[in-house]
Amino acid sequence: MSQSWSMALVQMNALVGDIEGNAAKILALSREAAAAGADLAVFPELALIGYPPEDLLLRPSLEGRIQAALVTLAAAPIKLILGYPGRRDGRLYNLAGVWEAGRCLAEYRKVCLPNYQVFDEQRYFSAGSAPCVIEHRGQRLGLLICEDVWHAQPVQASVAAGAQMLVCLNASPYHRGKQVQREHLLRQRSQETGCSLVYVNLVGGQDELVFDGASCVIDTDARLVARATPFREQLLLVDLRGDQPQAAACAEQLDPLAEVYAALVLAVRDYVDKNAFPGVVLGLSGGIDSALTLAIAVDALGAQRVRAVMMPYHYTAAMSCEDAEQQARTLGVTYHCYPIIEVVQALHRVLQAESPGPSGATLENLQARARGTLLMALSNQHGALVLTTGNKSEMSVGYATLYGDMAGGFDVLKDVPKTLVFALARYRNQSSPVIPQRVIDRPPSAELAPDQKDEDSLPPYEILDEILRLYIEEDASAEAIIAAGFERACVYEVLRKVDRNEYKRRQAAIGPRLSERGLGKDRRYPITQAWRPGE
Repeated sequence: MSQSWSMALVQMNALVGDIEGNAAKILALSREAAAAGADLAVFPELALIGYPPEDLLLRPSLEGRIQAALVTLAAAPIKLILGYPGRRDGRLYNLAGVWEAGRCLAEYRKVCLPNYQVFDEQRYFSAGSAPCVIEHRGQRLGLLICEDVWHAQPVQASVAAGAQMLVCLNASPYHRGKQVQREHLLRQRSQETGCSLVYVNLVGGQDELVFDGASCVIDTDARLVARATPFREQLLLVDLRGDQPQAAACAEQLDPLAEVYAALVLAVRDYVDKNAFPGVVLGLSGGIDSALTLAIAVDALGAQRVRAVMMPYHYTAAMSCEDAEQQARTLGVTYHCYPIIEVVQALHRVLQAESPGPSGATLENLQARARGTLLMALSNQHGALVLTTGNKSEMSVGYATLYGDMAGGFDVLKDVPKTLVFALARYRNQSSPVIPQRVIDRPPSAELAPDQKDEDSLPPYEILDEILRLYIEEDASAEAIIAAGFERACVYEVLRKVDRNEYKRRQAAIGPRLSERGLGKDRRYPITQAWRPGE
């Protein structure tokens, strides 16, 4: 008869670099798992230092601090499987260690080190080469770490070494559709091996990355039997009979818009809280980008930590002022209206000595930079983080002003195309109508010139966003995009704008990555270059 036992999947939000704090959290969660009836608790990849630690891994004191933290875990009442970095035989490895009563029973060295998109583990770690199988309650558990499960060889090696169940520790960042992709892969691995599979993932925001958690369990028949709630810390208890996990709590799969919105809320909350900002401030223009950003900020932090500022000029429509104030009042945030007419006129007078005097884009950018200066002054005054509001469509083609609307510390919509901005605004209003409908319905405008519309300078967003998706996320050439049905002159003009505005993006605030190719660390193009986009 198969022995019954219980395992806790600990979907944990770690703070990068806080080794001592993370250890204390692991200890507290292990006690909670034991109190719930578990005799084994599994934590995410590099849970002890957080992910990605980047060049913190090169600090000389790293090994001593990791070892000291592991000593404190001797007080854990149950067996632990957790991730941490460790130097062995003179090399640094990404490790999964099995610890009980202060003793290390086994360590697994990550075999497959990702070195693509946002990953650069080969910069820091040496690759392991051997499987690691441990015994627990009469079962043989094979350890894997994140990228290992995406490759057949480490999985097959673990099974060949006798594993009946695969336990995978992960720090797998989110992108749209990632959980569906993961679970399909996990079921495939179960079908290939006949093994059940436990997948424990990190949760939380870390700079531009968002970790969605959604830890899960697959049984020996390749069925999903448990799933943790996405984007939240959770201790998920799973009962087993031998190597067969029993049905447990199974959170619903979020629909695509709910998933993206939850990722944005978590990204804002963790960036603000982990960096100890008391709150945020943003420019509320009466347009849809700032309206959506405000809704996300309130959902992430609460209205009492959010300050919104309308900064009208001559070209600001009355409806923009009305809609901004209505949304601010609806959400209950601190709201002020600071006209910038005198500020811009003062700058205009100073520049009149130039020949010719300021006009056109110069005058438009003076408005944006006056607003940026005021927002940064409010940031200094209140200690608040400035949230910028530029979306992926605008940031891709440089439809933004350096030191103006780009001024700030975190760009919530940096990887959100304009068409998705509209969809997310409608989605948010389904739960409560916090964004005025007129903001969603009116044509987008920067309102920096009379009767200005975005489409005066850009193709319709439905066309622009698809061209940008093909070029940025799919690496398609201009000719390939044209062959897909887009007008030649339009394609070349859009791609020219993308390429020539790399210098702006290098100076832009970071923002959460939602696609497989954002505008951050996973897209590294030279500023000075002469590549031809037709190729």
